[in-house]
Amino acid sequence: MTQPDEKTVNTGSAGGFDDSTPLAREISEITRRRNALATQVLPLPNETRVFTVANQKGGVGKTTTTVNLAAALAKSGARVLVIDLDPQGNASTALGVEHRADTISVYDVIIDDAPIEDVIQKSPEFDTLFCVPATIHLAGAEIELVSLVAREQRLRTALERFATESGEDPFHYIFIDCPPSLGLLTINAFVAAREVLIPIQCEYYALEGLSQLLKNIQLIEKHLNPQLVMSTILLTMYDARTNLAQQVAQDVRSHFPNEVLSTIIPRSVRISEAPSYGQSVISYDKNSPGSLSYLEAAAELARRGAPE
Repeated sequence: MTQPDEKTVNTGSAGGFDDSTPLAREISEITRRRNALATQVLPLPNETRVFTVANQKGGVGKTTTTVNLAAALAKSGARVLVIDLDPQGNASTALGVEHRADTISVYDVIIDDAPIEDVIQKSPEFDTLFCVPATIHLAGAEIELVSLVAREQRLRTALERFATESGEDPFHYIFIDCPPSLGLLTINAFVAAREVLIPIQCEYYALEGLSQLLKNIQLIEKHLNPQLVMSTILLTMYDARTNLAQQVAQDVRSHFPNEVLSTIIPRSVRISEAPSYGQSVISYDKNSPGSLSYLEAAAELARRGAPE
């Protein structure tokens, strides 16, 4: 953790705040970060930025990153839509939206051409945060898609139709949460998006499978979506106490110096707890280090803007 700005620490008279302990320095640093975030105003994109959040390796914080970046941007005033394309429906759970088996969902959009405006739900967290939920029916969609016309482009077609018919209040950001595999659902997400965001956990085998994922992205770009670009990498589950986490972060930055966000998401109990309460960590514990980190990552994402 970086040392706090000296101006934020009270080193006054006896009985005052003592900044000599690790806990005191951590509190001071959290206060500084919270104050910096409270005064910032994030730019809004001129056109909708559509991200596919993908990593073929499971357990890297993919859904967690999708939900918390979306919530952080919505908190800043952006209109944000999360499309839950994972049959487990974890993003739907974390955003507190209904996704029982009989709920109309992204399955109906992809398989039955249901309009997105009939499926979309508002998350209770923020007035500008919305979700297209996933239900258990999505588990069979991979098989059903095989026989459908334009099977790789079903989601893109639905989004284009929605953008045309949704009027004068478009979304600033759309995040598509993918299953941890490269099937037709993930291909639909890649074809529908302009940008790919890859969460990478700061643990052993972090880069395993990444080269194959990048090759798959290149194939999608070449054959199905020439506008697709891998624009963003976010380091997650970082434990500053271990040399391994520091080494992984260094390795990823050396390979992808332009794509990696400077913000790192720490390993955090609060981040893990939040979904069980149907919330993002942004709402569950807004002053926790995990929440502040996702708010900072969202701010960095917004300021970077879409790639040229």
